[in-house]
Amino acid sequence: MFAVKSAADFMRKKLITLAPESDVIESVAKLLKGNISGAPVVDPDGNFLGVFSEKCCMNALVEAVQVAEEAGLHLVRVREFMTKSLVTLTPEVDVFEAIDHILKRHISGAPVVDDQGRFLGIFSEKTAMQVLVSALHDHLPGTHVRSYMNTDTKRIIDEEDTLYEVAHRFQDTPYRRLPALKGEKLAGQVSRRDVLRAEHRLALDLATVAKKTKGNDRIQSAAAAKQVGPYMDCDAMTTRPETDMLSIAQLFLRSPYRRLPVIDQGKLVGQVSRRDLLEAAAEILRPKPRKRGPDTLYLSGIGGGVPESIK
Repeated sequence: MFAVKSAADFMRKKLITLAPESDVIESVAKLLKGNISGAPVVDPDGNFLGVFSEKCCMNALVEAVQVAEEAGLHLVRVREFMTKSLVTLTPEVDVFEAIDHILKRHISGAPVVDDQGRFLGIFSEKTAMQVLVSALHDHLPGTHVRSYMNTDTKRIIDEEDTLYEVAHRFQDTPYRRLPALKGEKLAGQVSRRDVLRAEHRLALDLATVAKKTKGNDRIQSAAAAKQVGPYMDCDAMTTRPETDMLSIAQLFLRSPYRRLPVIDQGKLVGQVSRRDLLEAAAEILRPKPRKRGPDTLYLSGIGGGVPESIK
């Protein structure tokens, strides 16, 4: 048996936070620099107000991207900004090995491909949650990645899709990474952060154009400074310090959120991410290697030699 931890045992307490009056462009830059997918929004007394997530950022920048295209600024295609060097998995990899794989490489998931490089699905932090719930709740052993990978075709994009098209795909789906295909084969991958970085650059370029085209009201409106408050997620799911890890896993499975602010009497006291939960649970549930006893004796057959495989 094992002791089930609560949020207070593995939550992060040092957080990047924003105020509702924070500037959107500056806040997006802060998220990109900190390599984080969102930040809690608090008032001066530390009371939790909401979350400014990557999706919130995209909602705040969508007008700038659309107007930038109309203004003649270059709208990049997937092949121009996708990540081509990827960590991939095969469908027969053990799920606990796969979880260790994504944790050690600090990635939120990995594409699953066959031996011909054809895309089969995604093994992500969220699909890994299904493994952990089974192990924590039913004490079931692990199995292969094939049984847990996500095969939703709505997450697939083409390397010729534009930034605007991919941004809308992210807004319409709960996914954080989209595999980019060339035919049936995996060509690369685009994350929300990749799109957000490209949108941020485009918004800065549009601001430069706005300074030179004073008479265009549409460009001026799209390039105008915006505050975080109107775009933050005020209904973001939260949890409490005493919530146990199984309950937190269930919350992650039932929602698109990757991070849950930990709230105590209305105040932000920490944050738990899928990764935090995976690391805490994997430490408990990871199968322990079998130890060979010090007096193990190998009895050879006819010929008396020790097999090459154990030399």
